[in-house]
Amino acid sequence: MDCIYLIKDLARLSGHTIYTIKYYLNLGLIREIGRSPETKFRYFDNTTLEMLQKIRALRREHKSLAEIKELIGG
Repeated sequence: MDCIYLIKDLARLSGHTIYTIKYYLNLGLIREIGRSPETKFRYFDNTTLEMLQKIRALRREHKSLAEIKELIGG
């Protein structure tokens, strides 16, 4: 069963800042799996965490965000 994370959990586990995660959301590199109707909190799962790790690895290879988006099919 997948774990459910809030954006702050993703930041803590991935090492990215909350601002970077929000930026990646706006670019379409990652996606939320749901949103709370009451609080509007975004929910994420393990696939999002894996994608953030993949993005970090590609950035270390000096890939641009546009190249990464093309590589991951975003």
